Amino acid sequence: MASTGEKPLIVSFGEMLIDFVPTESGVSLAEAPGFLKAPGGAPANVAIAVTRLGGRSAFVGKLGDDEFGHMLAGILRKNGVDDQGINFDTGARTALAFVTLKADGDREFMFYRNPSADMLLRPDELNLDLIRSAKVFHYGSISLIVEPCRSAHLKAMEVAKEAGALLSYDPNLREPLWPSKEEAKTQIMSIWDKAEIIKVSDVELEFLTGSNKIDDETAMSLWHPNLKLLLVTLGEKGCRYYAKTFRGSVDPFHVNAVDTTGAGDSFVGALLNKIAEDQSILENEERLRKVLRFANACGAITTTKKGAIPALPSEAEVLSFLEKK
Repeated sequence: MASTGEKPLIVSFGEMLIDFVPTESGVSLAEAPGFLKAPGGAPANVAIAVTRLGGRSAFVGKLGDDEFGHMLAGILRKNGVDDQGINFDTGARTALAFVTLKADGDREFMFYRNPSADMLLRPDELNLDLIRSAKVFHYGSISLIVEPCRSAHLKAMEVAKEAGALLSYDPNLREPLWPSKEEAKTQIMSIWDKAEIIKVSDVELEFLTGSNKIDDETAMSLWHPNLKLLLVTLGEKGCRYYAKTFRGSVDPFHVNAVDTTGAGDSFVGALLNKIAEDQSILENEERLRKVLRFANACGAITTTKKGAIPALPSEAEVLSFLEKK
């Protein structure tokens, strides 16, 4: 565990890739005149969101031993993320995704992973000492799609849990990457009851429950006894929270959204950063609401700039944003 005076460590596990974002919004990939390369991958975004806010994080995953892979590792280091959990694969490339930005800043993805380096992480390549030193261990579901990465994911979760880490799960559904909707749902739910903090979007809530109602009853159908906090993010409508003894909603901040990429990761990074420092927040509604308001602000600020990582805010930016509200 973290030594005295040292900030608690948040370890984020999974994929990091390059998003190619069109220079023009509201056009199809075929019509896009050009693309900007933007580092991405939800777990990596979360790791950087944490350090941007003054916290301590590490990333565990695999990149291609290619220019893009080394560029991504460099971006993590430059942002103060511990890179001791990164492996490089000489035989596979770093994953790429082409992103279509719709006029409202929302997006669609086309992925190049066949297979990409992140899918090839093996259990024996995990830095177990790093994982054991996590106060919070955070992951998604993309790493569950294929072996050997799935086994590495399960092993990392088990090791983190045994060492006393809080497990945090954001499924981050990317339907095109799964063989079928059924398989996506089965695998996402296969590790559901292990996590103590789960964050889903309204779209993921509908996908996992099969219900088109975004209400308390639908959300609570995802509750399990080990859970300490279930969050449903509602985009421009804020978020809902469900804890063991209370539940409620936190209002959104209205901003001019240009690109929603990374907003959920920014929200998660802010939340985990506060919880890692003091887990009793999970049992105190008033304090949790303050943290969620701060996390909502982080998410909102992130949508006002293009790309995920460049848009992740610092603590000073968030505080000055909140002062004006």
